Amino acid sequence: MKTLDMKKLIYLTLLYSHFMSANAQTYYFPPLTGTTWEMTPPQSLGWCTENTDSLYKYLETTNTKAFIVLKNGRIVLEKYFGTFTRDSSWYWASAGKTLTAFTVGIAQEEGLLKIQDTTSKYLGKGWTSAPLSKEDKITIRHQLTMTSGLRDGAPDNDCTLPECLVYTADAGTRWAYHNAAYTLLDKVVESASGQTLNSYINTKIRAKTGMTGLFLKIDYNNVFFSTPRSMARFGLLLLNKGKWQTTAVLSDTAYLRQMTNSSQSINPSYGYLTWLNGKSALMVPQSQIVLPTSVSPNAPADMYAALGKNGQLINVVPSQGLVVIRMGNNPDNLLVPFTYNNEVWKRLNLVICNKTATVEKPANTEGVSVYPNPFTSHLSFEFKEGVFNGKIWVINSLGQIIKIGTINGKTITLSYGDLSAGVYFLHFDNGKERWVKKVIKQ
Repeated sequence: MKTLDMKKLIYLTLLYSHFMSANAQTYYFPPLTGTTWEMTPPQSLGWCTENTDSLYKYLETTNTKAFIVLKNGRIVLEKYFGTFTRDSSWYWASAGKTLTAFTVGIAQEEGLLKIQDTTSKYLGKGWTSAPLSKEDKITIRHQLTMTSGLRDGAPDNDCTLPECLVYTADAGTRWAYHNAAYTLLDKVVESASGQTLNSYINTKIRAKTGMTGLFLKIDYNNVFFSTPRSMARFGLLLLNKGKWQTTAVLSDTAYLRQMTNSSQSINPSYGYLTWLNGKSALMVPQSQIVLPTSVSPNAPADMYAALGKNGQLINVVPSQGLVVIRMGNNPDNLLVPFTYNNEVWKRLNLVICNKTATVEKPANTEGVSVYPNPFTSHLSFEFKEGVFNGKIWVINSLGQIIKIGTINGKTITLSYGDLSAGVYFLHFDNGKERWVKKVIKQ
């Protein structure tokens, strides 16, 4: 008995030492100028480098231009494709939204604005076509959380003119991915600071981190362009909670926590212009359906991300000290590349070969067995608690409802042979309990 207690004590001591060591981790930061950036060979981390070629092949066939993985600040993987190089510049698309959120945090910390302020304070009355009583309800925080209540289904979702900004719901009551409302945050920062957006970022972020790049006006949008390593610098800045080494770029830790945690209850997978993994529900652009899944089931649950059209990715994983960035052309034509990001992690996990890495697993799967999976024509459902009397929704990976039906029984078989090949989510709800299963149609 005493021997067993001693073994437990030793184990707990080692576990505590490991925990303290992990939490005391210090990150490497490259110099502010020049091309020096220390590297860590993946072999030294115990990674399965024999799987790297397969990862790179997938990235190449999906039109990738640049791919970088940092571990505790050092480069572990860095690959460029075609004529693209370390010094080439590329756009961030909507991944730039997270940079804007970070910049708003700096402006608030400097006392230039408060996110509880009404947007009208900085843009003037009539910046929308909504009744003034409704417009006055919209705050900077609503812009940061995509809950302005302005219509996202306008003919031009990017249009920032008042006639395009139409009232749909009271601010804070509806989540919708709306580019125009977000883009106007740039004018809020400019009005509050008295500087252009690029000038403000250069002073507050670039000078302290060495991160180059600038926002360029393209139609109604402001689009950020930078080199891949500058994108990685921003990811490293986020990983270190707003500090570059010991230099505070954004020291408001409360704001950073809010930025990288659920900002509202409607879409828990969204912070301040930042996507959050590991949540039980997700809303996607151009849909009001709440999907019972997470942003990237293959990625670590604590990952948060800046995601942009055509596969622009910044993934930050605090628990593993990882930053993953990807630049490139269109892999799937989605406004936010959830599926692509998840596929990258599926292959990256094989390289990291971390047995504790999150594997693809939908949330809330207990209560019902679904088989066979994958399937070709029919699916059978067996309910563990007895007879199920309720509804079943079939939802595709874009959040679109494909079928709705009513089922009653303990073991049921239905035909789904008319579905196209792909990934679907089956949502069972009897008014008291809810279960979700992810299935693959071959």
